[in-house]
Amino acid sequence: MLLSQHWAAQRGHLSVWVPVCIGAGVVWYFALGAEPSVRALGGGVAVFVFCGVIGLRYRTIRPLFWAIALVLLGVGLATIRANAVAAPQLNFRYYGPIEGSILHLDRSQSGATRMTLSDVRLKWMEPDRTPRLVRVSAHGDIYPTVPQIGMRVMMTGHLSPPSGPVEPGGYDFQRAAWFAGLGAVGYTRTPVLQAGAPAHVPIMPRLRQSIQRSVLEIMPAQTAGFAATILTGDRSVINAEVMALLRATNLAHLLAISGLHMGLLTGFVFTCLRVGAAFFPSMAMRYPVKKIAAVCAIGAGAAYLAMSGAAVATERAFIMVAVMFVAVILDRRAVTLRSVALAATCILVFEPEEVVGPGFQMSFAATTALVAAFSAIRGIGMEYPKWARAAFGVFFSSLIAGLATAPFGAAHFNQISHYGLIANLLAVPVMGMIVMPGAVIAACLAPIGLASFGLFIMDIGLRWILFVAQMVGSWDGAVGHVVSPEPYVLGLITIGGLILAARRGVGRFMGTPILVLAFYLWSQTDRPAILIADSGAVFGVMTVDGRSVTKERGDGFAVQSWLENDGDAAAQSEAFLRGGWSVDERIFTTQIADEKLLLASGKTALGRIQGCDGADILITNQSDDIERPCIVYDIGVLRNVGAVAITPDGAIITARDVTGARLWNGGAMPYFHQ
Repeated sequence: MLLSQHWAAQRGHLSVWVPVCIGAGVVWYFALGAEPSVRALGGGVAVFVFCGVIGLRYRTIRPLFWAIALVLLGVGLATIRANAVAAPQLNFRYYGPIEGSILHLDRSQSGATRMTLSDVRLKWMEPDRTPRLVRVSAHGDIYPTVPQIGMRVMMTGHLSPPSGPVEPGGYDFQRAAWFAGLGAVGYTRTPVLQAGAPAHVPIMPRLRQSIQRSVLEIMPAQTAGFAATILTGDRSVINAEVMALLRATNLAHLLAISGLHMGLLTGFVFTCLRVGAAFFPSMAMRYPVKKIAAVCAIGAGAAYLAMSGAAVATERAFIMVAVMFVAVILDRRAVTLRSVALAATCILVFEPEEVVGPGFQMSFAATTALVAAFSAIRGIGMEYPKWARAAFGVFFSSLIAGLATAPFGAAHFNQISHYGLIANLLAVPVMGMIVMPGAVIAACLAPIGLASFGLFIMDIGLRWILFVAQMVGSWDGAVGHVVSPEPYVLGLITIGGLILAARRGVGRFMGTPILVLAFYLWSQTDRPAILIADSGAVFGVMTVDGRSVTKERGDGFAVQSWLENDGDAAAQSEAFLRGGWSVDERIFTTQIADEKLLLASGKTALGRIQGCDGADILITNQSDDIERPCIVYDIGVLRNVGAVAITPDGAIITARDVTGARLWNGGAMPYFHQ
């Protein structure tokens, strides 16, 4: 009886937990130590059917069994997706000619132009073993012609398989590359030559490229990259310093085509059509102008989605505004947690891997928190004038969205903007009142050659936003750095936040102690005493001054990731000077617990070591076939097990210990290949 009353009290809100259960199943799949066997999948299907039948027959316990079924569905969806995207991956280091058609252009962290190539040809490689997509970074001024999407190019370069986590439990680029269809990554320092007639390019990439070129030609350099990113979703043209400044002031979300942009765009179209119809009373009285405007707004949002490349945040935003305007058409309440749940479910069904990405987590955290918070205060303050309610709305939404996304942003990017709320209060209204209307005006006037008027309006707003970012970013203590939490901490934060947002009654306050526990566990995070890169060329030792590394340059991505995960803002050159080890002609020595470690960098250094020279662990970036009386991590072993961490008590953990034998690291084969 009590259980029935409980479910009755939650009626109408249980659908919010559908994507949560599916997402839990997806996370479970990624946490497995191996790919589920056919027998295990068959058992999962049987349990899924059983839970579904029980849920249909017994109303009292229906939600519990359906929750189990949805979790199993999440495991199944992730398994199907991981096998469906299977494509050849490079399994050795390649140097030679590379030919392909440019599918996508962007920039690396160092600012180098990166080309994602399709229809790839590599010397001496059969077509069925050649990666479907490769990504090549072009270093230096090496273009005889400007690369464009669709162009067939050739070059000489280095390629290697996508790398695994830089430390056990860290970001897994191998997994991300697998789901993106990326089979190899590398670089070139030679000229990039046009190899043939450009391939056929679909209309949307061509339109995106045309808009980008026009914006860069018309607008001042200071704001052109910002505007092009807002209009097309392509960040390859934005200045790296501007990007860092926006991140430091919590304004980087203005670059992502997400709920803010989609809502402003479709809302502006909807409002303009309704107001415009008011100038024609006979038409407004005869036709359902409000519903026609809603249909046109959905069309504008769909066009924006297609043109921007359909990133996860944009997909979520479009589904949300589509549900909202469909509700307007059907004369129903527009924005609810159910519409947020519908958007999340749609993405999880088709792209379940996105649940572990920062874009998905931050996007839905912000949206869920905003919908729940505004529902809680609905009707309050109606006696105040409109301008006061609007001002409070901007402040309240910035505060809630900032609080909801801060833990996820800090966990993934290891930094917190202390003055982000101030920056958003000063910048977001300008984005809504000047920048996005200017973008719509530019789009409407572009067919008659007057887009420059709309771009001029955008320029005014973007200059203000950049001014705010520069001002706030220059304040003392603008950015704080935090240690990376254990994966379960984000899980607890998610569950606690959802209980607060979605549960009805006093039970929702159960989310508060869960959140407190999560942040306490985060504060108690222990970082590894020693980290060893999978290249075998560098290790990092934790000292009282922070992590010290054995190389001043080189292996920069791994070292910088270690420092960021430590919550350390130091540069690699600074970390190199911290000591914590002794060195003798490229032989580095350090001590952890009762174990002595040696790192021999290079063949000559390795040849000077007799046996293990009293060490318990030997690390080298060379192949070592000598029998030694210690644990040896040579380049062959490290390529197999990945990066290595040693805890303060001397326990050794490898990246493969955490990831297991999975499709994306070569530890398993897709079902249809077995």
